[in-house]
Amino acid sequence: MLFNSNVFVFGFLPIAILGFYLLAWRGTPAAKVWLCAASFVFYGWWNPAFLVLLAGSIAFNYSLSLLVKDVDSDPGPAQSLLLAGGVAANLALLFYYKYLFPLLGFLHHLGWTATDPGSVILPIGISFFTFTQIGYLVDCRQGLVKERGLLNYLLFVTFFPHLIAGPILHHREIMPQFADSATYRFKAANLASGVTLFAFGLAKKVLLADRIAPWAEQGFGHAAGMPFVQSWSVCLAYSMQLYFDFSGYSDMAIGLGIMFGVRLPLNFNSPYKSSSVIEFWQRWHMTLTRYLTLLLYNPMSLAVNRWRQSRGLPTGRQAAATLAGFGSMLAFPTITTMLIAGVWHGAGFQFIIYGLLFGTYLCVNHAWRIWFPPASRQVARSTTGGLWQAFWPVALTYLAVLVTQVFFRADDASDAVQLVAGMAGMHGSGLPFAIPLNDLRFFGPTGPWLLDHGWIRVAAREIYNTMTLPLAKNLTLALCLAAIAFAAPNVYQIMGDWSPALNKVKASTTWSLRWAPTWPWAILTGGLLFAACLRFDHPARFLYFQF
Repeated sequence: MLFNSNVFVFGFLPIAILGFYLLAWRGTPAAKVWLCAASFVFYGWWNPAFLVLLAGSIAFNYSLSLLVKDVDSDPGPAQSLLLAGGVAANLALLFYYKYLFPLLGFLHHLGWTATDPGSVILPIGISFFTFTQIGYLVDCRQGLVKERGLLNYLLFVTFFPHLIAGPILHHREIMPQFADSATYRFKAANLASGVTLFAFGLAKKVLLADRIAPWAEQGFGHAAGMPFVQSWSVCLAYSMQLYFDFSGYSDMAIGLGIMFGVRLPLNFNSPYKSSSVIEFWQRWHMTLTRYLTLLLYNPMSLAVNRWRQSRGLPTGRQAAATLAGFGSMLAFPTITTMLIAGVWHGAGFQFIIYGLLFGTYLCVNHAWRIWFPPASRQVARSTTGGLWQAFWPVALTYLAVLVTQVFFRADDASDAVQLVAGMAGMHGSGLPFAIPLNDLRFFGPTGPWLLDHGWIRVAAREIYNTMTLPLAKNLTLALCLAAIAFAAPNVYQIMGDWSPALNKVKASTTWSLRWAPTWPWAILTGGLLFAACLRFDHPARFLYFQF
């Protein structure tokens, strides 16, 4: 079931909220059961067969968590063996649905297998509910889990606002809320802030992301030989589509959560405003970054430090400033973590390159911070020095991210390389005008090269034509969306202290953009919902549903 559909907005959601609070009067267990049932209906709406998979995964992991906790008084090999088996089983399930058939198809393409293996339908959200439960098992092994109730665990995994595409939840921030009776008391402020945040997210998805999506789809579908201007416009369009699609879903998820009295963690905080790649990952898919840091990066970093200590090698900041120390203590865990993050997003060499690129970026960023501390990076100030110093790190970071997003979106690595080549100008300029043949002489000896590589075209008359309408229209739209993403406050800054997210951000300094439960804001929210609902005739899936 899609958030951006009539059946959800006008059917499922009102019934779910009304039933939840009506049953809460009879006691929290009834409300919990209702919310669990609603979440299963939500998940099974697309394909009821996968309800068996979801229920089986929950039953297996919950039972295993109880076994791990039962030996908590005597931790050791038994716990580690149970945890390893549980993690392996979860990853095996993920491997079967996400990677096995693409791998067999690749082997068939190489001629190593006789028959084409075909494909399998990928269950929506399998990565998210699998990773959520792996994290829970790890915390059980470490003795961090205090709340063990079955209903609370069911809600922790299946709570429908986050089930399909995140945020990836941590039990310590969610299960206590489900155990708290205050969660089940209706509060008008929760409903008002939730509806507002949902409306903003829905408008991002339907009115912005889906408007630019056809241009991005068309461009990535014809990547080979695409010239300079078209390549950049397509990549910018997809970058904005991904931004407003993903942030829109995150807004809707948090808004829906607070409608049921549950505060979900912030997952998206204006990442394109980041001045470094490190900061970008602190703002983009924030719960995934936290998950990867806690369960992959930190254990690897700790293991490397212990290995160095066992051999009498130094650790710490001074050791990281050496080439050997930097390579083992920072580069190795960083690149490995990002490589796994890339592979998590999908099977294909393009995702491997995506992860390796980000791993390399992060290493360069760390190296810059270590070997060129702030005192050595001072730039001579001028009247515009402050603005320039604020601009270029953001621009450079976004440019680096934009290249990775080409590999993130492309159907395969070959298409991605073709598009990057077009962005580098290797397929011509793509400018839809020509110059008179006689004017070619003004380009001197470079004229023939520019002509051969498509950077200039000649015609028998003066410059003619302007940019074709589709390119001009979509490039203008993409630039307008970029202006919003880079310059406007995000919705959590607008909501300020009323923000329903678990973690707060600094409120907008413009008082006219501070949300409050007032009639003007109610009218604006209603207008956004009305405008978005008018475009429900062709609902589009969220981009992160494929993961």
